[in-house]
This record gives sequence, structure tokens and C-alpha cells, in this order.
Amino acid sequence: MIKVADSARSKAEQLMREDGFNPTTDFIRVGVKSGGCSGLSYELNFDNQAADSDRVFEDNQVRIVVDKKSLLYLAGTTLEYSGGLNGKGFVFQNPNAQRTCGCGESFSL
Repeated sequence: MIKVADSARSKAEQLMREDGFNPTTDFIRVGVKSGGCSGLSYELNFDNQAADSDRVFEDNQVRIVVDKKSLLYLAGTTLEYSGGLNGKGFVFQNPNAQRTCGCGESFSL
């Protein structure tokens, strides 16, 4: 399961509306792909089409969709949003990551 912090919920709802998505029916698609300075990097998009093999979670009134492969890397992760001086954006607090890069956008197991 993937958790959604209040900060991420508020920002996701705002951005979804701005991009033409409905936060009550559409969802956030999160995933992992090869790349980044630590080996794996996070992906986050808004979507309204789920595949049969996707896993769907709901936390804090936000629907999250993850493909099966990415779920192995993201189980137990909390999605947060940081708007501080060190950069703005969604942050993945991933207990499975053994090493992360300085920017926090990639990790390794």
C-alpha cells in the first residue's frame, strides 16, 4: 500500500484540477523506472485509465494506481509534498530505499 500525506493530497487535488482531471474519479499513477544517479527513479503522473494488471489503492481520499513491477519497490511508501526553499515537488518517503541521491528523485535497493 502507498500512503498519501495531507500535503500531497492538497497539492495533487489542485494540480489535477489544473490539468483537467477530476480528483474524485481520476488517480495518481506512481511507478519506478531505470535511471537516475542511484539506479532507479520515481514517476508520477495523473491518469484516468487503469490496466487490468494495475493495483489500485486509496488513502487520504486519493486514489493511487501502481503497476505490479513498481509495487515491489514502492510498498510502504508515503507520498508527500514539499514546498520549501530547497525545492518544490512530490517526495517519496520509501522505506525500501537503501540509498538515495542528493536530489531525492532516484534510489537503489
